[in-house]
Amino acid sequence: MFGFSNRVIFLVFLLLGIPGVVMAMATGEAPSLDLTSHWVGYTSLIIFVVAYSLVIAEEYTHMRKSKPILLAAGLIWGIIAWIYASNGFTHAAETAVRHNILEYAELFLFLLVAMTYINAMEERQVFEAMRVRLVCAGFSFRKLFWVTGLLAFFISPVADNLTTAMLMCAVVMAIGKDNAKFIGLACINIVIAANAGGAFSPFGDITTLMVWQKGIVDFWTFFNLFIPSVVNWLVPAVIMSFAVPKINPATCEIDVKMKRGAVVVMLLFLMTIVTAVSFHSFLYLPPMMGMMTGLAYLKIFGFYLKKTHKNGHGVASYDPEKADEMVGDTVAFDVFKKIARAEWDTMMFFYGVILCVGGLGFIGYLGIASQTMYGDWGPTTANVMVGVLSAILDNIPVMFAVLTMNPEMSMGHWLLVTLTAGVGGSLLSIGSAAGVALMGLSKGKYTFFGHMKWLPVIALGYAASIGTHFLINGRFFDIMPL
Repeated sequence: MFGFSNRVIFLVFLLLGIPGVVMAMATGEAPSLDLTSHWVGYTSLIIFVVAYSLVIAEEYTHMRKSKPILLAAGLIWGIIAWIYASNGFTHAAETAVRHNILEYAELFLFLLVAMTYINAMEERQVFEAMRVRLVCAGFSFRKLFWVTGLLAFFISPVADNLTTAMLMCAVVMAIGKDNAKFIGLACINIVIAANAGGAFSPFGDITTLMVWQKGIVDFWTFFNLFIPSVVNWLVPAVIMSFAVPKINPATCEIDVKMKRGAVVVMLLFLMTIVTAVSFHSFLYLPPMMGMMTGLAYLKIFGFYLKKTHKNGHGVASYDPEKADEMVGDTVAFDVFKKIARAEWDTMMFFYGVILCVGGLGFIGYLGIASQTMYGDWGPTTANVMVGVLSAILDNIPVMFAVLTMNPEMSMGHWLLVTLTAGVGGSLLSIGSAAGVALMGLSKGKYTFFGHMKWLPVIALGYAASIGTHFLINGRFFDIMPL
């Protein structure tokens, strides 16, 4: 029961037009206001919709996606904090924001290390050497279709799907040249494969990473999604392969060697992943602690490369046996340059998304969405729809919204939403970062409508992967996460 003073305060809020005020003073919890029917809520929704519309239109406006979403995050939390402070809750919004920032900080530090390693491997010409070998291998178009798809599927679980897709697209563009039909089909295949490959690994996609860092699904449990992910890629790939032109492009004799220390950098990245998994599984520390420790591995090795750097000037004699070792030593390795080359626009975009979705959740909209989706529809329908929404919007805000709702569902359903959020973006070319990037790189040969033409086939793969998950992972639907 409310005391007299609490009743007065409650009545004042009602008179102010703020419905559904939840007072948690008796339990010591932070007070919250249900602003879903208040002008603050409506204004915040409009701000988010306008900002995200600009994000989706990035390809046409050429305005980086972080700019509108950063502004939206500041405006949403600004008006939330103002209404709370006006009603005497001066630190409620601050507490909520700090919670969102903590979640972002863990994601940011984890991704910063991963991006630094990817940039270091790129600088050591690991990806360029792979690209040249594929270009000069003399594969037919149909064989290249399968090779690039297979590599995209297995590289994306370690690297991100964007980097993987761009690498494979460069190979397809170099060999396909003016054959628009082959390039279009190969790019669709690459996008599907990269998204599917990232769905069964905690490192493969931002959504799987967020689920892992939340502690909902442990590291090894993700790999139960391997077969559903394979099905998601193979079903459309087999059908599309019959449309690939039967042409054998000419071979080439270009040779590119990896720079000094490239293999060590790859091994250090593997050690970093092992460290992150071990810190989380055995020491119960956030995975980003292991990743930051792994960054030290690269920094120390970078110090060694810098101290042993030789650019060839002043060398009295040329030793052919050491020529390969000197390749790439014109400029000394600098790990801080690799950190500087991280995708900062993407990092800022993640910040804006987490704060925007967190603000809408604080207002009360995610509670309504959770009740509608997971209460009225049921977890299976809701999680299938999450994948469809990921194709229209982006899987990052959609998955963060689900994690913020934190609906009570079995491990099988958590794996299902991880799968659908990861592969659902393949339904449309704008549904994933890989698809958007390839539309730009392909110079008009891979387009939105070209991808849309194969939507029924891609949707068939989406449905088949969900059915496969229920078939082979049925035991997980009786297990609740810890």
